[in-house]
Amino acid sequence: MKNEIFSYDSRLGIHLPRFSKDWPSYSSEEQEIILLEWERVRGMIPDRIQEIEVEIDRLQGELSQEENFERSCMINGEISERASEINDLWIWYRTTPAKTQRGMM
Repeated sequence: MKNEIFSYDSRLGIHLPRFSKDWPSYSSEEQEIILLEWERVRGMIPDRIQEIEVEIDRLQGELSQEENFERSCMINGEISERASEINDLWIWYRTTPAKTQRGMM
């Protein structure tokens, strides 16, 4: 079931939940499996953020040396995209679903 729920998001570099039905429709056992997998994925998010921060640092170093305006704009765009990825990862990291009587996320 794990592979049915979680799919790899290449932009963020992690697996994200993709529900095919409403959270309350999952059985208590299914919810528990999903929550355990989410906690595993969630635990990897800070490391992923750190990887992106290293990439941003590299790009900023490249930007500080770049003299070509068009190339500077491209690098700046890449930095902006990486920062957006970090923002999205923090949003996912703060997502803390809970198991409910019948289920809820």
